[in-house]
Amino acid sequence: MVSKKLITSLATSAALASVGFATVGQVVPQLGSQVQTTQAATSAINNYINNNNIQPVSIQYRAGTFNKMFGYENGVGKPEGVVIHETATPGASAENEVSYFSWSWPTTQTYVHAFVDDKEIINIHSADYGVWGAGQTANSKYIQVELCRVSTTDQFARSVANQAYYAAFRLVQYGLPFTPGKTVLSHNDVSRMYGETTHTDPVGYFAQWGYSMDQFYDLVGKYYNQLKGSSTNNNNNNNNNANTNNGNNTSKGIIRVKDGSKPYVILYSLDSSNNTMSRITNRALGTGTDWQTDQTKDINGVKYYRVATNEWVPENTVGQVIKALA
Repeated sequence: MVSKKLITSLATSAALASVGFATVGQVVPQLGSQVQTTQAATSAINNYINNNNIQPVSIQYRAGTFNKMFGYENGVGKPEGVVIHETATPGASAENEVSYFSWSWPTTQTYVHAFVDDKEIINIHSADYGVWGAGQTANSKYIQVELCRVSTTDQFARSVANQAYYAAFRLVQYGLPFTPGKTVLSHNDVSRMYGETTHTDPVGYFAQWGYSMDQFYDLVGKYYNQLKGSSTNNNNNNNNNANTNNGNNTSKGIIRVKDGSKPYVILYSLDSSNNTMSRITNRALGTGTDWQTDQTKDINGVKYYRVATNEWVPENTVGQVIKALA
């Protein structure tokens, strides 16, 4: 790694043991490409995203190694917004950064919730809890996501689309309004507001691509409106027939999985030939993590939620349906 941001912060609670294995889950976000934000895309980058119908990738959830589990100032699961960072490390991918941070954070005293590049969004710490990314005050308020540096216009466009989607997704998940500079803000904003750090990212990196936070806000607004619009449509449709098809129900949204006795939740795969579920032995979900789901299925009287192409969790491990999306 060429450079890393060193931000010393105070831990505010006792450490908890982290899950001892990484897990990955993917459900591609369903975003209608025709839905437009109320603000016009005002940059060549946003126009490029729109003209090429670039869609954000799915969020991957992995059990990270950061074991300082502290709630926000308003409580666990109550963030006030999202802080936008960039890594200042040319050429390092999201995978590279996740690997580096997994072992370096005790020394660097730095950790964030997610890393984003042009190909991946990797979430490595539950957004219900704070991290060490932007000074003590910001750490007690905000979810924090790092953008990886890339080398081409196409890569940059895809990476900011992914970061904007992640920010919008978190706002919708936690029922927060989209308010530029308040619920979505840069590390530069945080430095000016609280005076606890001197970092100005991602302003300088954005400028290298002729981009700005205002233009990024347009993109966040686009995805936020799509997600909120889907949620509103779902609520207004009031689908009493459950869209049943051979036991499959459309049930798009966000669920939080948990197991009171284990640090992980067991996954199952569906064998459609005999309509049975089999336990997956080499992967699992970290307990307390949030997952996108797009359908449910009833097998032998048990309701299962799909969290990846053929990975399902039983209803008794779904601690909360956080947000229903169409």
